[in-house]
Amino acid sequence: MGEAMIGVIGGSGVYAIDGLERAEWRRIDSPWGPPSDEILFGEIEGTKICFLPRHGRGHVQTPSSINYRANIDALKRAGVTDVISVSAVGSFREHMAPGDFVIVDQFIDRTFAREKSFFGPGCVAHVSMAHPVCPRLGDALESAAMGLGIAAHRGGTYLVMEGPQFSSLAESRLYREVWGCDVIGMTNMPEAKLAREAELCYATVAMVTDYDCWHPDHDHVDVAAVVKVLTGNAEKARALVKAVTPTLGGERAPCPAGCDRALEYALITHPEARDPRAVAKLDAVAGRVLR
Repeated sequence: MGEAMIGVIGGSGVYAIDGLERAEWRRIDSPWGPPSDEILFGEIEGTKICFLPRHGRGHVQTPSSINYRANIDALKRAGVTDVISVSAVGSFREHMAPGDFVIVDQFIDRTFAREKSFFGPGCVAHVSMAHPVCPRLGDALESAAMGLGIAAHRGGTYLVMEGPQFSSLAESRLYREVWGCDVIGMTNMPEAKLAREAELCYATVAMVTDYDCWHPDHDHVDVAAVVKVLTGNAEKARALVKAVTPTLGGERAPCPAGCDRALEYALITHPEARDPRAVAKLDAVAGRVLR
């Protein structure tokens, strides 16, 4: 299937990856509009890697203004096969403490102001999101975190809220006590859905910065407290990326979970009825099944 290329999407506090070999920032144009920033190309121990700061360098994009479609499309055009998403989150669980990482396996999407699919009128498709995270990537991240001594919890549900405001106490209690969520953030949807549509393996490393507002000793979330933890988390996130990337390199076999074949039976619009303009925009994300 060709050589693996690892794509890393950096969340709050992670705006670059230092120490890459042959590092170069490049602009990748997308028919879906401008991505958050240029993409940093490089290598780690011979494995190709692309890094995209989700909010842009300097943190100029809000969770709602990020062009998620352009970001995923640009990574696919760059040749990325596997995506590791790094995201700052609040925790609903006492044992998932600030500074810990959570390798999540499920999402609840509560966003409402974002474009959530590459497909639409003229070319309709429905992909499965039953298991949104690639277990192979999750295994690799868990192993790398253990090797570095990073406190990383395997498994958990990530509630994705619209933002940019933090939760009310009532919302925090609802998500924690009634819905059983483990962490909360603002950015991994529709990112995970779009990665699935683009047939990219995807996994999230959720970096806990706070306990949201449900915790009696942490009854409100403020940016100053979050940024303090973010600084430490960012260093650990960069170390984790550098450790896990070489383990995913080399000749890439088909994904055991089928992430790289997600569109196999997803297209529903008959070929003769497909809008050529819609098909043209899908050349990168769905070219394998549209050609």
